Amino acid sequence: MTSDKHPSGAPWRNFYGRFKGKGLRKSQEAYLDEDLAKLSPGAVGWDVNPDREPIDLKSLFGDKDVWLEVGFGGGEHMVHQAVQNPDVGFIGCEPYINGVAMLLGKIRDSGAQNIAVHPGDARDMFDVLPEESITRAFLLYPDPWPKKRHHRRRFVTPEHLEPLSKVLKKGAIFRVATDIPDYVRQTLEQVPRHGFEWLAESPADWRTPWNDWISTRYEQKALREGRVPHYLTFRKTG
Repeated sequence: MTSDKHPSGAPWRNFYGRFKGKGLRKSQEAYLDEDLAKLSPGAVGWDVNPDREPIDLKSLFGDKDVWLEVGFGGGEHMVHQAVQNPDVGFIGCEPYINGVAMLLGKIRDSGAQNIAVHPGDARDMFDVLPEESITRAFLLYPDPWPKKRHHRRRFVTPEHLEPLSKVLKKGAIFRVATDIPDYVRQTLEQVPRHGFEWLAESPADWRTPWNDWISTRYEQKALREGRVPHYLTFRKTG
């Protein structure tokens, strides 16, 4: 008989992405050694928080609104937003350690003081965020998992959208950027089923980048390869 839990008490959650790619530079290793722990949002992992007690956002950010980026890649968007919005607290989740190291370098360079970093699966963060505590969330160029049999691995599935909806405040904004037409299809099909409305009145609303957008390296790659970005904006209604 197999257990549906890890020995730590965590539920078994298949993770299909990469945790580490090519070797880190010495400077990136230093960022991880010196900066990552002090940017922790609190006890997120099951090994340190088996009872899944909510983290204390007030101790992190005071009375600031809190925005969440799921899978921040190299971190350029989150650092850009943090610098532009010093009155907002930011939490970023990214299991790919090379991306985490890149983010830490950008945080050092920018001097941003309003970012917390979870170097792991966003689902673990959803477990410990207080309900209705996040006012904006970003999902930018997520792994497209193009093969049909892999579509269940995409973020825009109930496994992710249900807990995301719980941690967002009523009226919170959820932004999704992708260059994959079928990911657009699945997003528009699934996200409204979890308490969101799509804020679009004309094609310009999904063809035009947001006013505060910074084009990421993933988007630049898509443009070079002839793919068309889509910018989808949702609002939590319930």
